[in-house]
Amino acid sequence: MEFGIIPPVRTGATADPEWMTVFARHVEASGFESLVLVEHAVVISGYTSTYPYAPSGRMPLPDDCRIPDPLDLMAFLAAVTDRITLATGVLVVPNHQPVVLAKRIATVDVLAHGRVRMCLGVGWMEEELRATGADPRTRGRRMDETIEAMRVLWADSGPEGAAYSGEFVRFEHAHSFPKPARPGGVPLHIGGHSEAAARRAGRLGDGFQPLGLSPGDLALRIGQMREAAEAAERDPAAIELSVSGYLPTTTEDEVAAAEAAGIDRMLLSTSMSQDLDGLADEVSAFATRFGLSAPG
Repeated sequence: MEFGIIPPVRTGATADPEWMTVFARHVEASGFESLVLVEHAVVISGYTSTYPYAPSGRMPLPDDCRIPDPLDLMAFLAAVTDRITLATGVLVVPNHQPVVLAKRIATVDVLAHGRVRMCLGVGWMEEELRATGADPRTRGRRMDETIEAMRVLWADSGPEGAAYSGEFVRFEHAHSFPKPARPGGVPLHIGGHSEAAARRAGRLGDGFQPLGLSPGDLALRIGQMREAAEAAERDPAAIELSVSGYLPTTTEDEVAAAEAAGIDRMLLSTSMSQDLDGLADEVSAFATRFGLSAPG
């Protein structure tokens, strides 16, 4: 079982370079596998979309929360860390033009020496998608094409360049460099709670990050992911599984149950405090309790 950390986004601390430098270095030194960053390109006041992970239907972040662009923050963190994986959870794919997104992700991955993992989602706030020029009605198809097109651009396409022809993305003789650090490209995980997300992970994902599900629904979605993988002639066991946890309260029994269910990674939210010393103590206590240690 690997463990990632989600910083206290609600406090706005992720936009503070000094705070994030100290926090990221401590998380890395404590032996955690990854640091996980979120995205909202814009938050629309008075949105009517339903946030699916809270009974209120409202997300727990204030409208004026300082949420830096995750790829730019990754590039910053790559320069102040050495080992830890830099991940998203999640990047809202319809917010982005696919060819430009492929270049940005590959660039950060190269600068980070192959330490980038992307968890991708279709987004839940329709008002945000419209503000970035996306049509919420086509977000699923756009996401599928974005994943396919980015992998085409990252592959070795030779002197003729890469080609892709879809409903939303088209190019020929395209040369996108630098390529990601790893020959297979940047790992692309799929985040979400729906059957569509589970099946997309099975068809196209390197991993699946199911969000906000009860144990019964989690088992259902994992089953749907595996069915989709088999239908696509892919190995379901090769698709990594990441689930959520809470740093201060996650127990040994919960971790053991996750491992028994075949979960590869637990992504832990922190308490919403800007008290860096207090959060560092939380991180250290968890690392000690579960025997984490950073490689030498």
